Amino acid sequence: MRIGVFFGGPSREREISFAGGKTAFEYLDKSLFQPIPVFVDSFGRFIKLEHSFMYSGQIRDFYPAPELQTDGFKTYIDSYPELANKPVPAAIGSEIAPAQFKEHFDFAFLAMHGPGCEDGAIQGLLEWYNIPYSGPGMMGSAVGIDKILQNEMIALVNGQQKKSWTLRYSQWVPNEYSILFQVLKKHLGLPLVIKAPHQGSSIGVAIVKQDSLDEFVAAVNQCFFQVEIRASFWRSLDADAKKVWAQKVANLDEGIGFPVVANGKSIYLPQQLIETIDAYFTQQEDSLFISSSNAEDQVLIEEYIEGQEFSCGCIQTADGKSLALPPSEVLKLVDVFDFNAKYKAGASRKRIPVDTSLEKNQEIQYVIAQVFEQLGINVCVRIDGFLTPDGTILLHDPNTIPGMSPTSFIFKQMAEIGLNVTQALTYLIRQSIRERIRSGKNTWQLREQLDHLDNRIQVETSKQKPFKGILFGQSDEQYVAARLMYGQINAAGEYKAVPVLHGADGRYYKLPNPFMFKEYIEDVLALLSEDRHPLLVETSGKAADTTAFYAGDVDYSVQVTSNIADFSSIAEWNKI
Repeated sequence: MRIGVFFGGPSREREISFAGGKTAFEYLDKSLFQPIPVFVDSFGRFIKLEHSFMYSGQIRDFYPAPELQTDGFKTYIDSYPELANKPVPAAIGSEIAPAQFKEHFDFAFLAMHGPGCEDGAIQGLLEWYNIPYSGPGMMGSAVGIDKILQNEMIALVNGQQKKSWTLRYSQWVPNEYSILFQVLKKHLGLPLVIKAPHQGSSIGVAIVKQDSLDEFVAAVNQCFFQVEIRASFWRSLDADAKKVWAQKVANLDEGIGFPVVANGKSIYLPQQLIETIDAYFTQQEDSLFISSSNAEDQVLIEEYIEGQEFSCGCIQTADGKSLALPPSEVLKLVDVFDFNAKYKAGASRKRIPVDTSLEKNQEIQYVIAQVFEQLGINVCVRIDGFLTPDGTILLHDPNTIPGMSPTSFIFKQMAEIGLNVTQALTYLIRQSIRERIRSGKNTWQLREQLDHLDNRIQVETSKQKPFKGILFGQSDEQYVAARLMYGQINAAGEYKAVPVLHGADGRYYKLPNPFMFKEYIEDVLALLSEDRHPLLVETSGKAADTTAFYAGDVDYSVQVTSNIADFSSIAEWNKI
């Protein structure tokens, strides 16, 4: 089956989307699927990408062409609107229209995030052209993109009470900042959590911890994606500092991105912005606001929740029943868990399940499954939440296209039911076709496609593939390399990867699948001496039929020997 791997798009999360697209491109089961990279640019064009660009560090490394990025700045294609009507450079790939999709692929794997990508828009386009796609349908996607609507609907489902306030841009008036701050402190208290309602990946999230009007104003402006520039600040910058500041504006992980609107004028390039601000402050002494052309029209302001933070995925069994995965607890090592903290190594740790009782973990799974079903979401979702000190569970932010790097939450949790990344991707494709059938469109063709895929999966699962061992030592560097090799071998579809740790005690430990989804080698070493958590045993038991279909028989135990020759079933070894 030809799989169009869609990534990029117009949203601020396009680089995270690129990382997810790389995962699908590299880890899809090559015995079942042929991945076709489809880069979606900010103008909404679909580009069948030359494969070599899938190994770039970021989108800006290849698009727009580096020679267009002048004045020492790195910008996205959004800064060059004149290119929207020019052909895509042949070196990048070939543009394909939606009416041509069927000529190039049979299924669209969506690794895109944010507005236009995760809100039902691309899902509706694909349905119009009868292309099955991964993840929830249009209704679940539309709910999943709007944090304000989510809060209201989750409360209807489980009765949770979380205080919040929606602030419209028309209400954000400078001479009323102080009054609004006082009202919010009275009703919601401090700290305040400010959120841009249509963003993900912790973009557009700020926490106001101090009783500081300046901090509050900056946080709200951040989530409206606008910046207030004071004359005194601007004049304090030399030419180099202005360039550094303008580059930050262009960076989607820390700035508001181009184009921006300043003094009623659209500005597309960092150097133009510097010149515009320079000209403004030669005549004015007051502040200047610059705003993203894709600014939010309202922000969500919530009370700050004290408690254990968790993230929990939910998938479906073949018959459409919900199956909540083991929840992961997020241990933050930074004050504000923004975009950079979320994707920066060492900014957080994760443990599965949450450090609480078995019963409370089961309750988390129950409410996750309940919300999954009642919000009209299907196939897969990741929902975040808090477990407060008094045992209350508060949910927020259903994510209908979870982040998909190989060590993302969803893959860590699916690993606990016995699926590696390749098998999890196969699940997402297979179950998505099943859910597209339920929409009553193109029904018999989709049924035929599903039957064909099911037959192929069963053939591959029943094969006795030779074992290829991966032998590694007790360093994080070796563990990371082993994880990568483990995924690559599984994706190739010719061997079954078997990870073996050579311990400091001289013994050899053959590790089960979940052990290859930890963050550090110390997490693996700790598990060697622990019994498997009863929640993990229970959840994998509920998922047994699903796991068996995609992975065959799964062994969750650790096998130990002092002589590596005892692992005689391993046909070939790779040593790291």
